Amino acid sequence: MLVTCSIRMDRTSLTCPCRFPHSTALKQQQLPAYQLRLSVTRVLSGFFAMGAFCLGMGVILILSTKSTKEIEINYTYICTNCAKLWENAINFDKECTCSTPFYLPEAMQGDVYMYYKLFGFYQNLNQYILSRSNSQLMGRDIKDVGNCAPFRKSHNGTPIAPCGAIANSIFNDTIILSYILNTSIQVKVSMLSSGIAWWTDKYIKFQNPSSSNLPSAFAGTTKPPSRPKPVYELDEGDSENNGFINDDFIVWMRTAAFPTFRKLYRQLSHVQHFTEGLPAGNYSFNITYNFPVTRFQGEKSIVLCTLTWSGGSHLFLGLMYTMTGAMAWLASFSRMAVHLMLKERKMVFPQQSQVLKREKGNTEIDSEVTEPKMSDEAREDWGILSGGTALTDQVQSQVDK
Repeated sequence: MLVTCSIRMDRTSLTCPCRFPHSTALKQQQLPAYQLRLSVTRVLSGFFAMGAFCLGMGVILILSTKSTKEIEINYTYICTNCAKLWENAINFDKECTCSTPFYLPEAMQGDVYMYYKLFGFYQNLNQYILSRSNSQLMGRDIKDVGNCAPFRKSHNGTPIAPCGAIANSIFNDTIILSYILNTSIQVKVSMLSSGIAWWTDKYIKFQNPSSSNLPSAFAGTTKPPSRPKPVYELDEGDSENNGFINDDFIVWMRTAAFPTFRKLYRQLSHVQHFTEGLPAGNYSFNITYNFPVTRFQGEKSIVLCTLTWSGGSHLFLGLMYTMTGAMAWLASFSRMAVHLMLKERKMVFPQQSQVLKREKGNTEIDSEVTEPKMSDEAREDWGILSGGTALTDQVQSQVDK
């Protein structure tokens, strides 16, 4: 039986591969390791350095933000007649214009951007965000309107392109900026309508159907109910800015996270009187009112501003850096105070231990005085005597028995 077992063990060892891990540093867990041991000095230095960096960045960002220039014109109640006209949905095809003059106290040098700003418009509703067709917007299937409720098809069953609630509610006010040289001469400020969308949106997420003739590509579809014209007529003069790849359309389709938001509308073209930017003086916004906001108690305004390397006039990033730096320094000072307190206690403890050692030494001396020591010879004699006494006791017990 033992031989059989040994043969079986030998066979299995020969036929089965070895299941031990390979003799490598990785599989044998022999790689060099480093255990980070942080001292108090290193920790406090790290906190101080992080606090100084965040405070410095916060100050730089705040100063950079303060260097931007911005002016905002709210025209909700300036164009009151147009607002009242558009409160009735029957007048959606009627055109209404208004003018908003304003004064620019300081020149805006460099690149100047025009934004439209909406108040109380909730683009972050879940049903609103999901009401779109990505396959349609990418030009794959122009009649795919399955996820576009409630704006999938018209009353006669024709698919809508672009479909969905986002495309149906696009901001379509027309804003023209004019520079007033004197009371009788107005110069139209040239603004760029292309190049305002994200590159990924323009060339990846939004594409026209593969056809050289856009009207024929959109045959069999209809425009959204609230749009005055179909999508292939948004910019007929520029084929690279028409249809689904229109920059205004793409900017609107990127939904905002908050009910008050701004979206890029135009960028200043540096020509004629505006090679260096917008000079100080009198200006006017000529607005074609197409986007009603009073029905949902909203407002809208136009923003002209300049940008820096850190962005616009928002103080959020700079304040966050400043608060983080202040918290880091507060933590470092508190840790330093705790460390110093513990260090003082450690300095008191050795003094107390020395006192205890002295008291213990005194007690040992007292015991030596009260209990005299025995010599080695005396200890041996005492052992012999105690052993003899024990032996005598044993013999006496045997005799008694």
